[in-house]
Amino acid sequence: MVRWLILAFLFAAGPLGAEDRERVINVSGEGIVTATPDMAELTIGVTRRNRRPDAAMAAVAEGVASVFGALDEAGIEARDRRTASVSLRPEFERTNTGSPRITGYQASNQITVRVRDLSLLGGLMTATVGDGANGLSGLQFVLSDPAPLREEARRLAVADAMGKAALFADAAGVSLGPLLTLSDDGGFVPQSGPVFAESDFARSTSMPVAEGELDVRANVSMVYAIGE
Repeated sequence: MVRWLILAFLFAAGPLGAEDRERVINVSGEGIVTATPDMAELTIGVTRRNRRPDAAMAAVAEGVASVFGALDEAGIEARDRRTASVSLRPEFERTNTGSPRITGYQASNQITVRVRDLSLLGGLMTATVGDGANGLSGLQFVLSDPAPLREEARRLAVADAMGKAALFADAAGVSLGPLLTLSDDGGFVPQSGPVFAESDFARSTSMPVAEGELDVRANVSMVYAIGE
């Protein structure tokens, strides 16, 4: 008899527990903080070709030395410049026999530069090209310290989710119970590409660029119990 009473109790209690677990309100929230970037990262490339590999590498070394000189004049510190890659590869051409033959070598050196004073950026781009660089790529505008903006975006995301939960509870005619779970769904601090006012270096002694604005985003998910 006791065994049957226990089984009957568990059978009756199961659905009630499931019902309680379903009495929740699930919401998500997003926070966005807009900021003006205060730093840029630029990749400067020096590429040279020569029939001899050592001559190609020597020409690249000379060009990189000139680029470093331009960086020194612009006040770019050593900590803000980094060699991203160095390469040397043969160049081929097809022959009448179908077998390729080496016609020369291409050497390249890519330097990533962090520019902390954006007012120097346009002039720096023009100066490095004039002093040996023949490639510019990967220009991104970034934030030097995104952490405070990310925290503010998270606060806004939580406030957004709380507002939705209160609205849903009111619209459904129920009371909002305690917060059960809160999870950070991530977000991102974007990098923006350049906006060129003009694309021809010859039109100006300094390449015009515009950094624009960045949106720092955060997303959260929250689960509230429905009050009694």
